[in-house]
Amino acid sequence: MFAAFKILKEAGGELRGKEVLERIEATVPLDDFETERYVKTGNVRWKSILHFYSIDCIKAGYMRKQKGLWILTDEGAKAMKLGPDKFMDSATKKYREWDAKRKKEIIVPTDEVEEAVVQGDKGQAQKARLDQYEEEASNGILDFIQSKNPYEFQDLVGALLTAMGYHISEVAEKGPDGGIDIVAYTDPLGTKLPRIIVQVKHRPNDAIPADQIQKLAGTLKRNTDVGIFVTSGSFSKPARKEARESREHIELIDFERLMDLWQQYYAKLSDEQKNLLPLHPIYFLGSNE
Repeated sequence: MFAAFKILKEAGGELRGKEVLERIEATVPLDDFETERYVKTGNVRWKSILHFYSIDCIKAGYMRKQKGLWILTDEGAKAMKLGPDKFMDSATKKYREWDAKRKKEIIVPTDEVEEAVVQGDKGQAQKARLDQYEEEASNGILDFIQSKNPYEFQDLVGALLTAMGYHISEVAEKGPDGGIDIVAYTDPLGTKLPRIIVQVKHRPNDAIPADQIQKLAGTLKRNTDVGIFVTSGSFSKPARKEARESREHIELIDFERLMDLWQQYYAKLSDEQKNLLPLHPIYFLGSNE
């Protein structure tokens, strides 16, 4: 767990969980027992145990998880100064304090992470498993998105805008686009304001820098224009600040927000549009936490 936090800190405070696990595997010595797979689920033991104890860190306020993205908090960075043992002890203590305040205990049978369960806390084991499944699902979607070329990703964005009720009047063809990939309106003829200028970047492994936001702002020629920047990756902190403080109205859609919108409007997509990113919902027993 402490190695995961060091990796997050070195990455600037946030990183996809998939990448955190890959870096742990490459840098932390793991024995045969730790790398063994559970028979029933096929999950690797050390990964399942890591997810289990990450719940302690989340409840302690040391980290956050958001659609597969692991985020180091200021409290977590401060707690790292305690060193590996005291760091984990403090996280577990804070989790127990939180858990003690709950009025209702949730008991869910589990055949995994059993040896990692402290004082028979089945609720934590179930939360860890759900967290792991959600992360694996997010990683699967990310891998699918990464396999698309820039024009296929642009088509996906266009399909989403259509499902959301927008009317697309122009889509950039292959070649230089002048910073404009899609032009959309709120009505079929484009007679109602605003005009929506969309910039699409298929860069799943990169964070969009601030100068890209400035370029999008430069394409908004009318006072009523709205800019939308969509990326299959993320936005740097300076980029988010640039969009927030820009005189023009600019919305940022990163991978996580794009997936949230795709799921929200999935039922309104045509069968052909759904094939651009087909999803299959599965429901698991949750908890009241």
